[in-house]
Amino acid sequence: MKPGIRQQLAEKMAGEITLSDSPGKALKKWRTSFQIAPGVLAEHLEISPSVISDYESGRRKSPGTGVVGKIVDTLLDIDEENGGKYIKKYGKLLFSEYDDEVIYDIHDFAAAIPISELSELIECEQICGTTDAQIFGYTVVNSPNAILNLSPSEFNRIYGWSTERALIFTDVSTGKSPMIAIRVTPFKPPYVILQGITADKVHPLVKLLAEKDHITVLCTSLTTTDIVTRLRKAKW
Repeated sequence: MKPGIRQQLAEKMAGEITLSDSPGKALKKWRTSFQIAPGVLAEHLEISPSVISDYESGRRKSPGTGVVGKIVDTLLDIDEENGGKYIKKYGKLLFSEYDDEVIYDIHDFAAAIPISELSELIECEQICGTTDAQIFGYTVVNSPNAILNLSPSEFNRIYGWSTERALIFTDVSTGKSPMIAIRVTPFKPPYVILQGITADKVHPLVKLLAEKDHITVLCTSLTTTDIVTRLRKAKW
């Protein structure tokens, strides 16, 4: 890990929250990205959990830079107490370049959007799970290249700055390979979209693996070019 990684990560997090049009939603994004419950964060800050809830929902006036800095530092402190898993994960993203043969497109939203909005945009068919939650980004991944060329630790790069995202795997034949790859990595996406396949062609194992990891799986017959074009044109 490069020196100063915590400071640089803190600056990115605080800057995004402070400059966001929806600071509360940006705060929630980072808290959930670090898998820290509101009550745990509140306990470390020595405040009521309702204060965190009010900030994230917008019921309370947006915190100033000083408060944001304290919240960010506390998130990082909690992660370090637990081994620094997420600091290491996001720290690598600060210095990594994406291989365009593996990742065709990656985008993180300033605020969450409903997964249903994205799935409708790229004409998805639901295979299993639910689409009533929200996401903070998406990644369009070349499935064969990712599985062949990425190590388990490198595979985590496809999650960008938040694991609460949709992973869109292209060029799949049955959908089994990307689900197995996800199964053996520590981070699990809430949504997986299989490109170039219809629901009747999806391997039965896909649904079983998805249910074990609580992943919603969808599929789309659109071409990769169509998917990337539509996603980039959308006003997220």
